[in-house]
Amino acid sequence: MSTNPIPIPIPIPHQLEVASLRAARRRRAALLGEIHLLEQALAAPARDPWWRNRVGDRLGGLRGAFTEHMVVTEGPEGLYAELLDHAPRLTRGVHALIREHAAVEATMAALQRRVDLPEIAVSELRDWTTDLLRELSRHRQRGADLVYEAYQTDIGGET
Repeated sequence: MSTNPIPIPIPIPHQLEVASLRAARRRRAALLGEIHLLEQALAAPARDPWWRNRVGDRLGGLRGAFTEHMVVTEGPEGLYAELLDHAPRLTRGVHALIREHAAVEATMAALQRRVDLPEIAVSELRDWTTDLLRELSRHRQRGADLVYEAYQTDIGGET
């Protein structure tokens, strides 16, 4: 008869709390702000002659925030390096998040090109953008779950 040990929370060193975890929290909040701005632009009436421009601008803001998110998480001093130092068992999850970064980045670049094409229907742009937002939501949740699994702490969702 085998029993699974109860996981013991790993204490978070003070320098980690100050450095990578706080940076990740800030980037997470900024990313969420850009997501909300894109949602607002997308929900505006499409007959507005500036609708595409606004959606494109907000998508550009989201892309910038996502790039910052990748720097803070993937960099040599980033959150993922810290996670792997403290919880190497999470290697598979960290690598999955890094692969998701590349996929999300490619999706955003393709969508940005499509927004600039007047022959693309608004309904299609809305569908593709909604898919992107759904993908980002799932990615953010997987990242939060991974941090929680490593440190048993919540990095915040709606700060």
